[in-house]
Amino acid sequence: MTNNHEDMADIIRARDIKANGGESIPADVVKAIIAGEHPVCAFRKLRGLTMQELADKAGVSQPAIAGIESRRRNGRHDTMKAIAAALGVGLDDIV
Repeated sequence: MTNNHEDMADIIRARDIKANGGESIPADVVKAIIAGEHPVCAFRKLRGLTMQELADKAGVSQPAIAGIESRRRNGRHDTMKAIAAALGVGLDDIV
């Protein structure tokens, strides 16, 4: 019974967010992240950007994007904020 109540609460919250102009995360992005793809990579592909295009929009280097997406390096806070802004998502969506 508890799961049904939690599910309904989640559905109501999602509808409220969408009704107030919030963006929902597409199922393909969620599946990619669950499968192990870095969120930066998943959102970059959703936006149709190359690594270089994202790097240019975020004001960082392409090797920085590649390192973050491959999980070889963690992005600094300011770098991740710039990437999130370039992707049009919240910082919490990519970290």
